Amino acid sequence: MSDDLALDSADDVNTIDDDDGHEDDDAGNRVSGGTPLAVVTYLVSSITSDPESVVINTEERGDSVRFRIHVAPDDMGRVIGRRGRVAQAIRTVVAAAGARDGVKTSVDIDDD
Repeated sequence: MSDDLALDSADDVNTIDDDDGHEDDDAGNRVSGGTPLAVVTYLVSSITSDPESVVINTEERGDSVRFRIHVAPDDMGRVIGRRGRVAQAIRTVVAAAGARDGVKTSVDIDDD
């Protein structure tokens, strides 16, 4: 085991006691919507031909997170897909990732 951190077996396994006597709880250190953000970033960057141009803005409101996706104009069709099928698939997968974290999600694709 490391000298810096020691896991106290009497406490919850998610609680780590450091040398200062402070306890860090994993639940308090999580970013709201972290998993869905990682999923939407991975999916959109994989679909586009110019992944560096992908910008994803997040807005948090209570237990919900809204993702606003900005891509290059040439990649807009790839992200939306025919009749919006790719966009709907992205929304479905991101919603599943959000449900895993207990967060409601919405995904918007901006054409600015």
